[in-house]
Amino acid sequence: MRDIALVALFAVLLPVAFKHPVIGAYLYTWVSLMNPHKLAYGFAHSLPFAQISALVVLGMFMMTRKRQNIPWSSPIVVLLLALLTWMTVTSFFAIAPADAVRDRWFFVMKIQLMLFVTWALVVDGKQLRVLVWVVTLSVAFFGIKGGVWTVLTGGGGRVWGPPGGMLQGNNELAVGLVMLMPMMYFLRATESRAWVRHVLLFSMISCAFSILGSQSRGALLALVSMAMFLGLKGKYPVRTSLGIVALLMVALAFMPDTWSDRMDTIKTYQQDGSAMSRIWTWQTLFNAAVDRPFVGAGFVADNPAVFSRYAPQGGQWEVFAGAVYVAHSIWFQVMGEHGFVGFGLFVGIGVATWLSAGGVARRAKALAEKPGEGADLALWLPVLMRMVQVSLIGYAIGGSFLSIAYLDLPYYICGFVVIGYAIVRRVEAGLPVPGTPPNFAAPAVPAAAARDPSVAAAGLKPRVLPQAGKVPR
Repeated sequence: MRDIALVALFAVLLPVAFKHPVIGAYLYTWVSLMNPHKLAYGFAHSLPFAQISALVVLGMFMMTRKRQNIPWSSPIVVLLLALLTWMTVTSFFAIAPADAVRDRWFFVMKIQLMLFVTWALVVDGKQLRVLVWVVTLSVAFFGIKGGVWTVLTGGGGRVWGPPGGMLQGNNELAVGLVMLMPMMYFLRATESRAWVRHVLLFSMISCAFSILGSQSRGALLALVSMAMFLGLKGKYPVRTSLGIVALLMVALAFMPDTWSDRMDTIKTYQQDGSAMSRIWTWQTLFNAAVDRPFVGAGFVADNPAVFSRYAPQGGQWEVFAGAVYVAHSIWFQVMGEHGFVGFGLFVGIGVATWLSAGGVARRAKALAEKPGEGADLALWLPVLMRMVQVSLIGYAIGGSFLSIAYLDLPYYICGFVVIGYAIVRRVEAGLPVPGTPPNFAAPAVPAAAARDPSVAAAGLKPRVLPQAGKVPR
């Protein structure tokens, strides 16, 4: 039944994407983040939904006029393009086998290509809000389900993410939910329908329980850090902070002793084999970056050739001799694979996103005096930009303990700023929405009004309505 329902929904949405390419971008985003076909158990389980939607989106992207020019001068875009270029350079000097490096390079570039296409196809504020909904719900589905399951089982098991995706692990899903809780706050804060606000509040509470139910120590630190900034960046800082503290206290008191015992290992990490293996791996990748400061070890640094050359030897590290681990840190992952140059570009993207979000928020507020789209943006876009900053905190803290440097979710969040910047810049210039007929934005006035000196003085060139009884030639 799941297979039939999924294929039917896909069959309905895919033809719509030919007329409205942005629908195809939403479809690809949903499939790539949620992997809904992996929740089916029949013929749909192995169908290439992501590849099909990607081909349709790329094809329509080349033909449609309903796309905006990506702001190539934006610091986020400049640094991201520089990082992708540098990743290509480091691939030629990688230590890992060429086939593995090539596969990882194609994987990363495919994700980034579709992100740029999506950024270009989302051309106005309404479409940006829909993209936020799609990204949020695609992952929050598992957080809501996991949160309910955590409550019903008394926190006795772990919550896992969507099978087959980059968020399938308990740790990865938990950090993804930490990043998206600010987006749920944004949607709730700017939603006029009461029932939708209640659903979003329930979703946030469920995701909080799901994060705790994942039993991820890194996600717990990320959740607390994100919650602190969410209180500061919220519309009502004191009330929001008190509400978050109360929720966390109730949730923590609900979790069983086994969960508390696991979280307590944060204090005694020296006695935890998992924590010490991560420190050993970080030292290995740092050694690789020091030895090859410009290019690092290249893609796929988690291979025996890298660890045999750069891993610490002897003493307390002897227990890890011969082992190979993934980075378990976005910082050391990028540093070890792409050197200090790649690390600087990666950090620069985060800093540029934070600063650009603040700039877009200020410029959006200034549009309050502009009628129409500008006034609407002033109501909600600054809130979105502040929540982007909160999401970055969650990613920075949670990602410090996971190998998710190439995860597409944080780049979607960066894209909210890029798209917001492009829309604000267009509204400031008084330009129409891309794909709109040139005369669509011009006000329609009677012919007599068109001759009014005040209209001419205002510099308006209105579309003149034909006089009654006359048909325009």
